[in-house]
Amino acid sequence: MAKTKSLFVCRECGADSPKWIGKCPSCGSWNTYVEELKITKPINSRYDGLSNKEATKPLSFDKIQSESLTRIATGISEFDRILGGGIVPGGFILLGGEPGIGKSTLALQLALNSRKKVLYVSGEENASQIKMRAGRIGPLNNECLIYNETLLEDIIAQFNNEKPSLLIIDSIQTIYTGLAEPAPGSVTQVRECAAQLLRIAKESSVPVLIIGHITKDGLLAGPKILEHIVDTVVQFEGDQHLDFRILRTLKNRFGAVPELAIFEMDQSGLHQVLNPSGYFLHQNENNLSGVAAACTLDGIKPLLVETQALVSSSAYGTPQRTATGFDYKRLNMLLAVLEKKAGMNVSNKDVFLNIAGGMKIQDTAADLAIIAAIVSSRTDQPVNQTICCCAEISLTGELRPVNKIEHRIEEAQKLGFTKFVVSAYHKNMPLNYKGIEIQKASSINDALKLIFRGNS
Repeated sequence: MAKTKSLFVCRECGADSPKWIGKCPSCGSWNTYVEELKITKPINSRYDGLSNKEATKPLSFDKIQSESLTRIATGISEFDRILGGGIVPGGFILLGGEPGIGKSTLALQLALNSRKKVLYVSGEENASQIKMRAGRIGPLNNECLIYNETLLEDIIAQFNNEKPSLLIIDSIQTIYTGLAEPAPGSVTQVRECAAQLLRIAKESSVPVLIIGHITKDGLLAGPKILEHIVDTVVQFEGDQHLDFRILRTLKNRFGAVPELAIFEMDQSGLHQVLNPSGYFLHQNENNLSGVAAACTLDGIKPLLVETQALVSSSAYGTPQRTATGFDYKRLNMLLAVLEKKAGMNVSNKDVFLNIAGGMKIQDTAADLAIIAAIVSSRTDQPVNQTICCCAEISLTGELRPVNKIEHRIEEAQKLGFTKFVVSAYHKNMPLNYKGIEIQKASSINDALKLIFRGNS
């Protein structure tokens, strides 16, 4: 017989407590505990009817048969790439992002582009609304089955009847199961539904893609255990006021992380940007100062971005420091190194830094380009458009080498750069590589002399 008891559950991480507490001991959040009724059933009857799979026995490695899993192509090459070559059969994928960022659009495009049978379960839109959006995105696919339902047991029943090659749930916060008492979207419901969807994915070897909302802090909504359950976590990033979207893998059991793909959003849906470096680099036809090109790395994909700096006289007693798309604290550190090791006084100047296109970078290889852009704005000397900078700057003013330098140089060569400034501590680096002149510098002073050589 089922038993009912009251529990207090943290909305942020899913930790529970028999009584209400102000601060969650697990995640440190305040006032996040809410009361929920938890119904427990005997373990033998909890998943009755959900699986007909016979009980398995423990096996040693020599008795386990190796299976060659063929990944499923989605028809969107960039999405397949960040997953490691396609969707793994039986994979459990979580797609997160802000409201209106393009999660449902991408999921629907996957269903329309797939040449296999897809069951698209929507708890947020009815069938006619989805058809209207699908007609705007692209040609309709009769192999895509639209199912409006929020009860998980009915969804599983239709899944067993239709036997699709891919199951899409939009979204996990709208789905509920009769095995749990709280309302849809609660911590208990999200956890229970995700566990049951994982079960059918692994038993049937059919991949399941679920869409999840994120909180105001940019984290995936629901209990933290949701991210541990799934095999892959993919998150949309970007400003809704801009056309581009960044799709980033935060977790992938079957591929490399972090990986990044760029999409452009318009009325007809999401379009792949196969050359993102060209998207974030703009032609400086007027040879303006305060601009420098940096070659960053996101996962294993090199990406060239434009760093923009503005140094002006401070109108207030305390100079302003503003960074958009870059770590503010690291900017202050680079300014201190510039003043201490290069002798350039910026302590009484306002410094504004921006990464063009709304891109956010964390790669320290952009340090040299940022310094070059700041010096260019400070001295009003433009940086030659054929120069690309790629080096980390230490507190001692030395240029430190960065990883995968060959891949970065090849990306710069594709975009027409002819000079590449790197650290002199790169071993066995020729002075000419892939048709690009390699200029080596060991310190920030040497690098600035190379970058601004011929401007004075």
